[in-house]
Amino acid sequence: MVMPRQTILLVEDEGSIAETVLYALGTEGFATLWKTTGREALAAVAAEPVALVVLDVGLPDMSGFDVCRELRRQGAVPVIFLTARSEEVDRIVGLELGADDYLAKPFSPRELTARVRAVLRRTGGGGPPPAAAAAGWEHDEARCRISYRGRPLDLTRNEYRLLAALLAQPGRVYSRDQLMTAAWADPGAALDRTVDAHVKSVRAKLRAIAPAADPIVTHRGLGYSLREEP
Repeated sequence: MVMPRQTILLVEDEGSIAETVLYALGTEGFATLWKTTGREALAAVAAEPVALVVLDVGLPDMSGFDVCRELRRQGAVPVIFLTARSEEVDRIVGLELGADDYLAKPFSPRELTARVRAVLRRTGGGGPPPAAAAAGWEHDEARCRISYRGRPLDLTRNEYRLLAALLAQPGRVYSRDQLMTAAWADPGAALDRTVDAHVKSVRAKLRAIAPAADPIVTHRGLGYSLREEP
């Protein structure tokens, strides 16, 4: 039985920030919605269930604080504030309104996804199902350990993060930029050929276990995916 992915609503009016956050959440196995105004966000929450809201304070139509107040009137959906404001008074206001966490810009996409998971665990939301749904794979996220065909892989930190991103959604084609965002703490410092080199290294470790297998698929001009196996 395939468990439905939990949906994270991102309310952010800056497109470049939103794209980075959506990529990071997607590679962690979450479904995402993106809205750019407070009113659109409130309408989205009223229309369909979401597991958590990542909410910018400085929205074009209304304050994120006001959006949070209205969300609290409607229910108890968890909220993480994402904002350029880092002053203590803003953090206090946000938390007193019932926000579950507060992250100031600039931020690491990986830190945000870690906070999303932590809030969901704390509030009883859990998280998306383990990424090891693909046949032949086991992914122990707590220990950052991936096994293939019953044998643990000896992976570097970036190799682990890259493979974990592919495992999150077998069959999905990830661009090199998406994989850099998922696997590198500073994606801007990595190059396309860096991703290619890490994929080559991971493939070599997989061939050492199963020489005839080739579970990572290259999509020329597009990126990489994990082969979907029955």
